[in-house]
Parts: sequence; C-alpha cells; structure tokens
Amino acid sequence: MDTLLSALRAVAEPTRLRLLALCAEGEFTVSELTQIVGQSQPRVSRHLKQLTDAGLLQRLPEGSWAFYRLAGETPAGQLARHIVGQLPEAGTTIAQDRERLALVRRARAAAAQGYFDANAGRWNEIRSMQVDDGLVEGRLLSMLPAGGLSALLDVGTGTGRILELYGERGVAGVGVDLSHEMLSVARANLSRAGLSNVYVRHADMYRLPWPAPAFDAVTFHQVLHFADDPAAAIAEAARVVRPGGCVVIVDFAPHDVEALRSDHAHRRLGFADCEVNDWLVEAGLEPGAAATLPGNRLTVALWQARRPG
Repeated sequence: MDTLLSALRAVAEPTRLRLLALCAEGEFTVSELTQIVGQSQPRVSRHLKQLTDAGLLQRLPEGSWAFYRLAGETPAGQLARHIVGQLPEAGTTIAQDRERLALVRRARAAAAQGYFDANAGRWNEIRSMQVDDGLVEGRLLSMLPAGGLSALLDVGTGTGRILELYGERGVAGVGVDLSHEMLSVARANLSRAGLSNVYVRHADMYRLPWPAPAFDAVTFHQVLHFADDPAAAIAEAARVVRPGGCVVIVDFAPHDVEALRSDHAHRRLGFADCEVNDWLVEAGLEPGAAATLPGNRLTVALWQARRPG
C-alpha cells in the first residue's frame, strides 16, 4: 500500500507526468529531457529523482551521464505503464512533447550515423569475408527461438542488432557494451525501430550489474574474439542465466586472416569447438547444439549451452 501511495504522489504533478510519458518512449538523458520539456536542468533532475525514488523510473548510469526509462515489471513499473496508457494525445502538452522528442531522436540518429559512417569500411571489410548476416540471424533464431523468452541479455551489443532481432518478436531485453559510441548507435537503431521493450546500458562483460540470475538467455554475437579472457566472460554470463536458460555464442571458427588482428583489434583468430565447449562446461553449462556457416574466407560458428535446473 505504501509503495502504491508513494508512486501516485510522485506522478501527481504536471511536469512529472510529462516526464513519465516521455520515458515510456525510450531512454533519455537529463539534458535531452530538459530540451524537450523546456525547463531548467536542476528542476528536471529533481522531478526525475522523485519518479525514480518512487520506483516509476529506472536510472541507468553511464559514465558522467545517466539515462532514464520506465521501470521494469515491478508493481510501480506496471502502474507507470497504466498511467501512460490513460494520457490524452492530440492537442495536449504531451503531444507537443512528443513532437520535440522527434527532433531529439533525429539529432541522436545523425550523431550515430556519423560514427557509423566513419567506421563502416572496417565492418564492411569483415562482412565481405563471411556469410550473409541474414543467414546467421536465421540460424540464431532457430537455436534460440523467441517464443518462451521473457528476458534476453546481449553482451557486447554493438549496434544493438540482436536486441532489434528479438525485440521485434516481443522479447524484453537489455544489451551491454563498454563503448559509449556503440551504445549511441544502438540507442538510435532501437529508437528508429520503435522498440521500447529493449534497451542498452554501459557495463563490463566481466562484471555484469545483476547480482542474481535474471535472464532466460544470454547472447555473445561476434564479441569473444575481442576478449582478453573469453572463459571469464562466459562464466559471468552463466552466473546471470536462470536455471534452464541458455547461452548462445556466435563467433568465427579458427582462421588465418592475420589482418583482423593487426587492423581490427581481434585478439583471437576464431575458436575451436573443443575450446568453447571446455569453457562452457567450466562455467557449469551443458553444451548443446552447434553449427557452422562457411563464408568467403571466414566461417561463422554458433554454440549453444544450457544451464541445468
């Protein structure tokens, strides 16, 4: 009862109601929300703190920034979604806020596109050596069907493509990455796709910010070849997977393309099945299905494992 009353008191103010409606559209910084609602940053920050303290919003720190979004499937989070669903649309302040929100999204997308354009050649060179992305995604979907998944974690999310793939199928998910630039790209992509059931946050794959198992599945999509300690990353993923959940790894089979190490910062030139399976077993997982998809010079491999329970 106290939690419900606290949440109702927090939202019973015009600006806080506007902020709640905006955060239902995605995740935003204080400066972005300040730009939209046209109020001072200290005032907006105070309102956001009240909404966060009441459990209606989630605050996601990222370096010197913090992003705000609606809380998850908690009683206060469910109340927040119900309240937002009752808000009028046309001819209201909230409708005007959403128009200004579109400008913020366009600016965010432009910044992300600038970063992507500067690095596109690097990614396109690698893509030209491997099988088409659509075939890899199709095999991933067959090994980790969206049906039955309620929570997905994508480690090293990059552009957010795996979140987009599953988010379009109704799966709730979060992607983590250490690169602020890539998180900006992912946010722009997820915003453009209109997905509010998936989001990204800044986190280290060796120290994931969940103290207990919280996910039905964890994916590593073309991430482990950059890792100093792939076994430790897999063990940390296994720690946050619920009993009966899965870990799926997509990476390269062993290859001899040395340019990927010298020009693209790959620490490992692919992984052998026996090596990956040993890491999975050491992490307390049971290796399952595996697949390979040969390309021009690179073979993409997929490994799946299940946490007993």
